[in-house]
Amino acid sequence: MDYQMLFFCVVAFFLVTQTGIQGIGVNYGLLGDNLPTPDKVIALLQSRNIQKIRLFDPNHDVLNALEGSGIEVVLGVLNQDLNQLATDPSFATIWVNTHVIPYASTVHFKYVSAGNEVIPGPLSMYVLPAMQNLVNALRSANLGIPVTTCVSTQVLGSSYPPSNGVFSEDVAPNMVPITRFLEANQSPLLVNIYPYFAYASDPVNIRLDYALFTAADVVVTDVYMGYRNLFDAIVDAAYVALEKAGGASVEIVVAESGWPSAGNGDIATIGNAESYVNGLIDHIESGVGTPRRPGRVVETYLFAMFNEDLKPAGTEQNFGLYYPDMTEVYHVNF
Repeated sequence: MDYQMLFFCVVAFFLVTQTGIQGIGVNYGLLGDNLPTPDKVIALLQSRNIQKIRLFDPNHDVLNALEGSGIEVVLGVLNQDLNQLATDPSFATIWVNTHVIPYASTVHFKYVSAGNEVIPGPLSMYVLPAMQNLVNALRSANLGIPVTTCVSTQVLGSSYPPSNGVFSEDVAPNMVPITRFLEANQSPLLVNIYPYFAYASDPVNIRLDYALFTAADVVVTDVYMGYRNLFDAIVDAAYVALEKAGGASVEIVVAESGWPSAGNGDIATIGNAESYVNGLIDHIESGVGTPRRPGRVVETYLFAMFNEDLKPAGTEQNFGLYYPDMTEVYHVNF
């Protein structure tokens, strides 16, 4: 018996079982009228060793349940608050005093996200000044929580092949200064990455196995880089866009990624959702990164914790890993 090897195996097992998958978190949405109470949800997260969650707004019932849990939290700012946050620094101070400071000693805030998918759109102009005012308010409270925003891939004017990634002309006036802000503050950009939507919109030209992490071969070759999955290709297109906007050192955090289990025929099925989510977890856990960022764990948040019945009917109600009664929609290998 090699006792030294046995010792290291035991230590590795302990670390994995105690810490879970470090790169993976989940989105915890509340658009349901039949969801379990936050304390039950946090207990479920802990039972599965899920140590990162993303909240779309500073719900105090959830924040109270998170106290002392050790779970890292991406705290979202409601889109409708961006205007006032951008134009009134005192409102940013009130926001931080109300939603962050009372919990700062017991909840681990990983990032504060100023809005979700508002670029492009009428609220775009408010994102950067809101971020600046939030940073100033947090620093005044001696809190060094990184501030960022969350965008969809609609900000990309081109994404294929990945080396052609660039922000569209419409969003560049907002995304370029935001990128420079993130670069200067060493904050990441949150990006929602959905191979599902790309495949569903073009199933003739996009292979299903390429979207589901099940392709055995390189499907897309871009210069000297080979892509076996669409997730990496989209992430790298966003990295290229950031580089072109002056953000070569800005990291990407995938704020949302998932696959619906119903609502779109034989594309949105439990089998496809299970393949995608577990394939994504295996890929992130492997630590291989993407072809443009090899060897880096891409911090990723699965969408979403529950099927939420107050969302629009169809696929939007069927992205959950769990039903509202906390039974699994399908098994996830956390």
